[in-house]
Amino acid sequence: MATYAVIMAGGIGSRFWPKSRREQPKQFLNVFGEATLIQNTVARLQGLAPPERCFVVTHERYVEQTKAQLPAIPEENILAEPISRNTAPCIAYAAVRLQALDPDAVMIVLPADHVITDVRAFHEVLETAIEAAQEPGALVTIGITPTHPATGYGYIQFEGTPEHIGAPSKALHVRTFAEKPDQETAERFLDSGDFLWNSGMFIWRAESILDQMACHLPKAHAAFAPVAEALGSEDEREAVAEAFRNSPRVSIDVGVMERADKVYVVPGSFGWSDVGDWRAVYDLSEKDAHGNGLQGNVLVHDSSRCLVQSDHRLVVLVGIHDAVVIDTEDAVLVCNRESTQQVKNVVDYLYAHQLTRYI
Repeated sequence: MATYAVIMAGGIGSRFWPKSRREQPKQFLNVFGEATLIQNTVARLQGLAPPERCFVVTHERYVEQTKAQLPAIPEENILAEPISRNTAPCIAYAAVRLQALDPDAVMIVLPADHVITDVRAFHEVLETAIEAAQEPGALVTIGITPTHPATGYGYIQFEGTPEHIGAPSKALHVRTFAEKPDQETAERFLDSGDFLWNSGMFIWRAESILDQMACHLPKAHAAFAPVAEALGSEDEREAVAEAFRNSPRVSIDVGVMERADKVYVVPGSFGWSDVGDWRAVYDLSEKDAHGNGLQGNVLVHDSSRCLVQSDHRLVVLVGIHDAVVIDTEDAVLVCNRESTQQVKNVVDYLYAHQLTRYI
């Protein structure tokens, strides 16, 4: 069975405002090092899925950016979403394409904007997951061994004991999924030893996920069934557009993973971050002696534990602590380092008040 990668790259990264914008969202930004997040995602798949077996599902407005950033991936492997409908329709579209291409295809489904520092350990976990996914109907996800009681991640409870986490990696039956908890619940999860962070990475056969969608998300499955018949024809584009219009807006977690029976999780510890907000960037940034992560034209005095980025102007902090300051050409974000999840609310406000020039 051949292994294919499916990279989900359709989001706008609203918690990364003001750098992440509708026309250039987070996955296309250079956040760490010289490459962009989506380029790093493809690069770390070397040895598992060559470029000709990598597919990217992105919004149609990002197709040209995707081609420019990933020239090694064949153009026909860049799948355009006419509208954003969350992860279940995105995955259904990719699965239909892959099953038509290779009835035995195994899919590695990855978000485009994660950071992973230990690629070798990541590959070992994926190899275990790929093996587990050979079982007919098996759905496999990757769980991250938690290092602290995080409230910004969903959690996965597995069947077994804490001793099942660690080398060699092993696929464990999933007992339940939990939404992002409050602090007290997160601490309880960590103390129990049988909870992992939900990474949003999945491995399964294309046939398996389509069968499970037919069972648990019949509307989505029915919406995309005509796409298989239209592939390669003049009607393909309209069939895809109609499929997305008719499919419910739902995540694969809620629509399938939380309902299916043969669900497994492979624990992993490989320097993972979903880089979900500016706090995550601060955590991953190199820092000076006072805990400041500084990038660009920045000066700080009597300031500590701040993340400051400036593309153009000189930004000076005096007597400021635990802050995030992101300066761009037309907008400046200033917020407490513990409040970065709320940046999404600002973007929602801008949409609601039709201030689209800032989005």
